[in-house]
Amino acid sequence: MRTARIFACGAAAGLVGDLLFGDPRRGHPVAAFGRVAVAIERKLWRDHRGWGALHTAVCAGGAVGAAALAVRATRRSRSASLALTAAATWAVVGGTSLGREARAIGELLAAGDVEAARERLPHLCGRDPQSLDGPGIARAVVESVAENTSDAVVGALVWGAVGGVPGLVGFRAVNTLDAMVGHKSPRHRRYGWASARLDDLAGWPGARLTAVLAAAAGGDPRGAARAWRADAAKHPSPNAGPVEASFAGALGVRLGGTLAYGGRVEHRPVLNTAGRAVDVTDIARAVRLSRRVGALALAVCAGARLAVGAIGRRSA
Repeated sequence: MRTARIFACGAAAGLVGDLLFGDPRRGHPVAAFGRVAVAIERKLWRDHRGWGALHTAVCAGGAVGAAALAVRATRRSRSASLALTAAATWAVVGGTSLGREARAIGELLAAGDVEAARERLPHLCGRDPQSLDGPGIARAVVESVAENTSDAVVGALVWGAVGGVPGLVGFRAVNTLDAMVGHKSPRHRRYGWASARLDDLAGWPGARLTAVLAAAAGGDPRGAARAWRADAAKHPSPNAGPVEASFAGALGVRLGGTLAYGGRVEHRPVLNTAGRAVDVTDIARAVRLSRRVGALALAVCAGARLAVGAIGRRSA
């Protein structure tokens, strides 16, 4: 029960820290992890799945191991354990920075400065901005807000509830590795296979919880559920599909369609065909929905951890 309370209070404090301060401007632990992962890739890279799996194991396993050692070092002090959980939560979630970037692009679009919005879009997602007009940029932003609500907030809280600080850190490490090597570039098609598959597995529960909470917190729960049921499986990503479809239904807009990544064009199915086209005002609506989903996810994950702790205490 003690660890459950520490997680609940620490995670809440970490989310408040993210809300007040956003991501650390200097010395971000995720950036430091990325630099280490790049250095390890330079040593290990071969055009082979096995070497990529070793890279994933070394990087993710090392992050989880370091987190476990930190937990062990603080376990005798309730305040130190609480501070560690809060710091880890603040470091791994990114809901506030996600919202700030999305709103900044929305403000540029609202002002008619499409070129500046194109320049800023890579801060948020990996689309080719030059191929997008204003509505296309707005759609890309809403899709990115939806997907990153799961990746940057809800998924981390789910694994934090399961595994404490090592769960928080491990999920973020896996998600970061997927962003670094899990894409289908010629260099990483084989080498990044393990990172991509592990990210799919780690993201599965958080994506489903995100979709459920988006349906509950959005303006059209039935529309969100209908879009999820009808369209999620059409998406090439097993985790982005439910999240984006549920957000599309909740907001009453259409997502998906033609997009460009890394010089290649993809024609994705439309999510929520009953919705209207995305416009710039939907960016702020998506950010507000993302914040509600994050708050609900904290309540669900902390509540579940406390409930499991209470059951374990009664059965002991």
